[in-house]
Amino acid sequence: MLNYIARRIGIGLLMLVALSVLVFVLLRLAPGDAIDAYINPAAPLSMDELAALRTRLGLDQPLPVQYFGWLRAAISGDFGFSIQRAGVPVLPLVLERIGPTVLLMGTGMLLAIVLGIAAGIVSAVRRNSATDVALSVASSIGISSPAFLTALLGLYFFSVQLRWAPSGGMLTPGAPFSVSDLLSHLILPAFLLSIGHAALIMRYMRSSLLEVLNQDYVRTARAKGVREFWVIIKHATRNALLPVVTLIGSTIGIAVGGAIFLESVFNWPGMGLLLVNAVNTRDYPVIMCATLIVGACVIAVNLLTDITYAAVDPRIQVA
Repeated sequence: MLNYIARRIGIGLLMLVALSVLVFVLLRLAPGDAIDAYINPAAPLSMDELAALRTRLGLDQPLPVQYFGWLRAAISGDFGFSIQRAGVPVLPLVLERIGPTVLLMGTGMLLAIVLGIAAGIVSAVRRNSATDVALSVASSIGISSPAFLTALLGLYFFSVQLRWAPSGGMLTPGAPFSVSDLLSHLILPAFLLSIGHAALIMRYMRSSLLEVLNQDYVRTARAKGVREFWVIIKHATRNALLPVVTLIGSTIGIAVGGAIFLESVFNWPGMGLLLVNAVNTRDYPVIMCATLIVGACVIAVNLLTDITYAAVDPRIQVA
C-alpha cells in the first residue's frame, strides 16, 4: 500500500510540474505581453522606460531561464506581486479566495453525490418505469447542459423571476454576518453547480446497480428472506459504489471549470472570479499562482480517490 501511495504521489508531482510548464508557456504565447498591464494610456512610457521595465521583470531572458527563475521562487513560496493590485503579494491574495471556492464546490459536490446516488438507486430499482424514464431524461438534460447556460438560466428564473434567492455575492452588503444569510446566497449556485455532476453520478450509479442486482449473492440474500430494502442498501448498493467513487474523484476537475463560470455569474468571491479578473487585466503572477494551486487541489483529490479505491479493492494496488 505504501509503495502504491508513493507512486501516486510521484505521478502527482510530475503532473503539477507539467501543468506549471504548460500554463507558463501558454501565457507567454498569448497575444500581447506581460508588460502591457503596466502601460497607462494617460501616461505612456518611453521606449527606454519600457526596456528598463522589461529587464527588471526578467522578460528579456530566454523562456527556460524565466521559467526556472519563477519555479525557484515559487518553491520558496514567493509568487511575486499582483499587477492589478500594486504591491500586494500574490500568495496571500490567492489563499484568501480558497475558502469561498471550497465552500461552494464542497456544497455543490455534496448535493451532487446525495442526489445522484439516490436518483440512481431509485432509477435502477424501478427499471423501465415512468420514474426511471423521467430520471433518465432529466439526467441527459443535466449532462448536456453547459455550466454557463445552467448558471444564467438559474439566475434568471430563481433570482430575477421567482426571487427565491439573492442574485449574487456571498453575503448581503452592510448586513451583519449570519449563517442563514450565507446559506441563502450559497444554496442557488451550489445547486446549479451540482446539476451536471448529479446527472452523471446518477447514470453511473444506475448502470452499476443494475449489474450488481443480477449477481448470485443478491439472489441468495433475497432467498434467505432478507427485506428488499436491506438487500438494496446493504448488499447491492455497497458494491455498486466502487465505480462511482472513481467517478466522483474525476469530476472534481470538471467542477473547477463550472465553479469559474458560476463565480463570475453570481459574483462569488472565490478563485474562479479571481482568475477571470486576472485574465482580463493580464495579471500573470496571479494567473500562475491560482492555476497552480487549483491544479494541486485537483491532483490531491484524485490522489485521495485512488487511495480510497485501493483500500476498498486491494487488487488496484498491483496495477
